[in-house]
Amino acid sequence: MARRFRSRPTRRALLGAALAIGVAGRARSGDGLTVFAAASLKPALDAFASDWPAPLAISYGGSGAMARQVAAGAPADVVILAARDWMEWLAGEGVLDGAPVDLATNRLILAAPPGAGPVELTEAALLARLGPEGRIAMGDPMSVPAGRYGQQALETLGLWARLAPRALMAENVRAALAFVARGDVPLALVYRSDARGTGVEVAATIPASAHAPIRYPAAQVVGARPGAAVLLAALEGAGALFADHGFAP
Repeated sequence: MARRFRSRPTRRALLGAALAIGVAGRARSGDGLTVFAAASLKPALDAFASDWPAPLAISYGGSGAMARQVAAGAPADVVILAARDWMEWLAGEGVLDGAPVDLATNRLILAAPPGAGPVELTEAALLARLGPEGRIAMGDPMSVPAGRYGQQALETLGLWARLAPRALMAENVRAALAFVARGDVPLALVYRSDARGTGVEVAATIPASAHAPIRYPAAQVVGARPGAAVLLAALEGAGALFADHGFAP
């Protein structure tokens, strides 16, 4: 069953939660809590951090890279990824303190430069849009969940065999978005939330049935500093904020 989100925490509520962190936790690091997060969450988490009334450092990257860094002992208090398999891998490594919770879901789209217009999800239409030398940017399926979801969707739609040689693999989904936003490529396979407010055009929406559900699990890391549980609870209750940035429950 899909998780039903509570409304976005008010600043007063966040302040009350932050007070629960305690002076000892802040004194230990001098920089507050640290979150390692999937790159696609950057706009939403930056907005969350601006309202969080205590220092909050957020490191962004591909989910695979973030997971490996946390498993190697990087000083994260909370980790948020874009795929359950990487979070399950972290649990198997014994670095999670408690069960992960899902914060939000997402959709895949084909993004295009402004004014490019819609494109049909057919081999002929996509190859025509790419032209003789154009490429389609996407996250690397080996380490980026958006890339794995994208490959799965294109395989389901019978498009992967022809498009794979034209793929420009990026280190994370935000990098793939940057390629199309600059006009370097005619198309990019990214999350719907990535395109929000960037000026790029949604050329096509990928059917949700073509790939596994896109979920964002979050968890506290073993040895997290005081206040990590409070932060995780506040993130779980920030459904309205995530919705404001193109995510869904």
